[in-house]
Amino acid sequence: MPGEFMLNGELAALPYFLTSLAIGLLIGLERERSPGSRAGLRTFALVALFGTLTAMLAEETTPWLLLGGLFIVGLMMIAAYVRVKTESAEPGTTTIAAILVCYGLGAAVWYGSDTLAIMLAIITTVLLYFKAELHGITEKLSRRDLISVLQFAVLTFIVLPILPDKNFGPYEAINPYQIWLMVVLISGVSLAGYVALHLIGQQHGAVLGLFGGLVSSTATTLVYARRSTENQSFTQLAVVVILTANLTVLIRLAIVSAVVSPSILPQLLPVLGSGFVLGAVVTAYWWHQLNQQNGLAVPEIKNPTEIGAAAAFGLIYGIVLFFSAWLSDIAGNKGLYAVALLSGLTDVDAITLSSLRLYELDKLQATETVIAISLGILSNMGFKFGLLYFIGSTLLAKQCISGMFATAGGIGLALLFFIG
Repeated sequence: MPGEFMLNGELAALPYFLTSLAIGLLIGLERERSPGSRAGLRTFALVALFGTLTAMLAEETTPWLLLGGLFIVGLMMIAAYVRVKTESAEPGTTTIAAILVCYGLGAAVWYGSDTLAIMLAIITTVLLYFKAELHGITEKLSRRDLISVLQFAVLTFIVLPILPDKNFGPYEAINPYQIWLMVVLISGVSLAGYVALHLIGQQHGAVLGLFGGLVSSTATTLVYARRSTENQSFTQLAVVVILTANLTVLIRLAIVSAVVSPSILPQLLPVLGSGFVLGAVVTAYWWHQLNQQNGLAVPEIKNPTEIGAAAAFGLIYGIVLFFSAWLSDIAGNKGLYAVALLSGLTDVDAITLSSLRLYELDKLQATETVIAISLGILSNMGFKFGLLYFIGSTLLAKQCISGMFATAGGIGLALLFFIG
């Protein structure tokens, strides 16, 4: 407890003040660099120390003292504002807000939230330092961009939290929260890709595919298939992103398997590795083709959040979950491969984790586990190619089939060799 400083001697409270001093110096260092700022290192350091001192005294006397300290800092800022206004200069409201935050962080340190206070101090400094970049982003935001951000915020922070995270319906296969989470996921991948395009450009499509594969290769495929129909100039980038996302899935599954069940790796890695190597060769070719196109402009995107496509996919996802549960119920363990094919349509991780778990419990042999995981991957790739064919452009499907076929062929050949 902070109040124990009296029992352990006066110097027991010194670490709290040193932390506050560091916080004040960090924020003040940034403000010192700002020509228009009327507060720098010393002011911010003193305000942070004042916040901690006031909190300490308030704990021993009355909480109103802490509020009084804030009132004093506020009056000081008002006086500075009036003086600056008289001199016909900028009022520096950002610096005023930063000083108030600094006082609050100093008080938070005394109440034991030093880690949070340090994190907030770093965030505050970052916000102050990147003023030009943040202003540049806001100036580039169109009305459509702002609407997209608000739509995603509503989907994520208003609709998602109020949905029940419980299983309903036959076989308890329908979970509203999990289904809507897929809607949020697809919208998030779409919006993140839209932002990344403007930040890193088309030539770095492999980076977009890498992050897309880490989040959801299915969502990434759906998003970029839709965009290829909106703008033909998007096709080349979409090919690289989709193929890279598919390869990233294999890396992700290898890592998951290494964590959950390391003993399966000697049997599983050759299968995943064969698909990765053959798919990477084709993907590298299309990446080279993309990099040869110099001076590419960022394609126009009509709907960055893809809400309609995300909602439709959420519905399909729920239907597939139901049929997976139904098939598992009527077929039991004998229907493992059928369940792998069906559940793999939308989610490879589910069948992978469940198979690895059964293998660890000695309910599945290594051969059965590798086959189930491989079937889930192949099923997922088939589903994604269906998305490309029916939702994306014909050109996109034709160019993606080479990479997807190479990956699937590598997995299939290695699987046949493994079984034989």
